[in-house]
Amino acid sequence: MATMNVSLPSEMVEFVEQEVSQGGYGSSSEVVREALRLLRHEKAQQTEKLAILRREISVGVEAADAGRFSKKSVSDILDEVMLESPRR
Repeated sequence: MATMNVSLPSEMVEFVEQEVSQGGYGSSSEVVREALRLLRHEKAQQTEKLAILRREISVGVEAADAGRFSKKSVSDILDEVMLESPRR
């Protein structure tokens, strides 16, 4: 495994040390690796969401170009979305 030296602000160093001392991780390297895995996952999700948004915009533009418009208001659509989305 390659080695990389990273400079961190003191509050991040404290956080990493706290995570290790609480037993969640065996070393500071494990904390940083987990953080990078989470960042990679988050960025992949953002990329996927952006691709979905672009695809949906394209569908909407094609529908508008073909003269197909919804009679629903933005408020009606929002209400439908809120009813369909799972409660958190």
